[in-house]
Amino acid sequence: MAARIRLTRMGSKKRPFYRIVAADSEAPRDGKFLEILGYYNPLKDPAEVKLHEDKVRYWLSQGAIATDTAKALLKREGIK
Repeated sequence: MAARIRLTRMGSKKRPFYRIVAADSEAPRDGKFLEILGYYNPLKDPAEVKLHEDKVRYWLSQGAIATDTAKALLKREGIK
């Protein structure tokens, strides 16, 4: 099982809100995940990102690979 750190879309139509999660790479985008690592709200100005840094570091140490978008958010928050 390969884990990935990625975004899961929440919120209503035209009002996106994303959870940052650790999930199995074969699971669907909004499907089953292993753990919630934080959230991302692009509608606020500036965009709001909240991460549980210790959980993110744990999953990265376990070999989880971040998607391009998640990697950009982690870099912006100073992780990785």
